[in-house]
Amino acid sequence: MLGAKDAAATLAVSNLDRARDFYENTLGLTTAREVPGGILYQSGSSILLVYPSEFAGTNQATAATWSVGEDFDAIVADLKSKGVTFEHYDLPDTTREGDVHVMGGFRAVWFKDPDGNILNLANVP
Repeated sequence: MLGAKDAAATLAVSNLDRARDFYENTLGLTTAREVPGGILYQSGSSILLVYPSEFAGTNQATAATWSVGEDFDAIVADLKSKGVTFEHYDLPDTTREGDVHVMGGFRAVWFKDPDGNILNLANVP
């Protein structure tokens, strides 16, 4: 039923202007369109909805993941140069090389948006 349909990440924020600055200027997302009460961003063939909510930042788990393939190192370096700080987690069967979590051939970093939403990059294609 839903297996052939696209899915979208939906992220609650406390301040839409601050979120706009982060998602557009730090992450480089392009506004697909503004909708009543939020902004839809285009990210590859996916959509990310950012909307204001009193519950912003209450999720304690990964809210969105980007599979960036071989661009992983360049994107991590670019985000770091823009002031993004990466989270460090103690995960089973995982080592860390600086900010990068290594799980076999899988590499990943986690970081937070201004509201504390946990975002993830992975080197999977």
